[in-house]
Amino acid sequence: MSSVSETAPVTTEAKGAGRVLVLSSIAFTVMFAVWLMFGILGSPIQKEFGLTDVELSWISAVAILNGSMWRLPAGMLADRFGGRKVMLVILGFSAIASVAVSFAQNYAMLLVLAFLVGFAGNSFSVGVAWNSAWFSKGRQGVALGVFGAGNVGASVTKFIGPPVIAATAGTVLFGFIPGGWRLIPIIYTVLLVILFIAILVGTPAQDRMAGANKTLGEMLAPLKQVRVWRFSLYYVAVFGAYVALSAWLPKYYMDNFNVSLAVAGLLTATFIFPASLLRPVGGWLSDRFGARKGMYITFAIMLVTTGVLMMPNGHVVINHADGSQTSHLGYTMGLVPFVILVFLLGCAMGIGKAAVYKHIPEYFPGLVGPVGGLVGMLGGLGGFFLPPLFAYTKEWSGFPTSTFFVLFLLTAICTIWMHLTVVRMLHTQSPELADHFEAPEQKVKA
Repeated sequence: MSSVSETAPVTTEAKGAGRVLVLSSIAFTVMFAVWLMFGILGSPIQKEFGLTDVELSWISAVAILNGSMWRLPAGMLADRFGGRKVMLVILGFSAIASVAVSFAQNYAMLLVLAFLVGFAGNSFSVGVAWNSAWFSKGRQGVALGVFGAGNVGASVTKFIGPPVIAATAGTVLFGFIPGGWRLIPIIYTVLLVILFIAILVGTPAQDRMAGANKTLGEMLAPLKQVRVWRFSLYYVAVFGAYVALSAWLPKYYMDNFNVSLAVAGLLTATFIFPASLLRPVGGWLSDRFGARKGMYITFAIMLVTTGVLMMPNGHVVINHADGSQTSHLGYTMGLVPFVILVFLLGCAMGIGKAAVYKHIPEYFPGLVGPVGGLVGMLGGLGGFFLPPLFAYTKEWSGFPTSTFFVLFLLTAICTIWMHLTVVRMLHTQSPELADHFEAPEQKVKA
């Protein structure tokens, strides 16, 4: 095991940084899959328990809630005591909760267990703080982008779920392991235990702790800055919406395009993959050209794609004086253009997620845990509120495409706030800021 200073600033990558990045990224990928597994499991669960769409949406929502609400304290604990220790705790707890899901017998039990298993989602802020402590400033964008690409775990269940569910439905393996949708959480439990052991023996035992000498007040001081809350809203749009759509799209495809669960999972993966795998690219672009430019590109693409996707299928009917009717301006969104637009939406979110987190180690060095935790927490809470909001707006309006109207409105608010901030800065401090979209505020005490 390597021995490194616990509090020394990172100027170059320390020995062991590569192992931290690889194993934390794999662990985050699996825990992200655990966190969002109800996106695919939801359909067979709905059939078995006879749930309404709104009831089903709350199963995914409570899992997302618990995977978001602890991100701030988890990030702070990672800064204070080391990301390795906190990551091991989350892995162990998630393994126990995951296996319990397989034996749920009613809707109330499902809600409780879905909430508990959602704790896996808090691994994100832990991994951000852990990796930030091990990588130099010039490499943090790429490192955090690689780690954040673990979001691709949302597609794991989309691939393995449908065939496993179909092949084992109605069976009991080895006399005690349930088949069908109940087998998926057990598979994840095994993977979580394996990763617990891998991190325990494969990463440096003496960890880097950027906040080891900071008081609670010092760690929470940046949260007073409006900038942090603005970044959090951006993350609701690029990450919270990503989480919500990852869980919502399989059912959307099945209900609106009449495809099977397996096909719906594959089509959803065409959104998840770019939204996850482009995150390292977004990190590199942010390192090279600046995070603010990346955010402008992200929001522009999101506004265009959601603006088209929110348009309902239908036509205008004109009643004539003679009692006849004619229809005009017929509009229908087919499956292929829908998939292409959702793919582009995923590309924008992948770049945007990295761009948001590139700001944090730049403006709050040594406080990545609490700041990153708050941003991640609020972004994840957006993923909690959005699925029920999708269900309710569909119920109220009757339009399935109201899902994308919600996202369009959210993106528009973020874009306006960001642009007004930039314009105000240029007006008050130009010409010095003509080429700088984000000026650091007063330095936070280290």
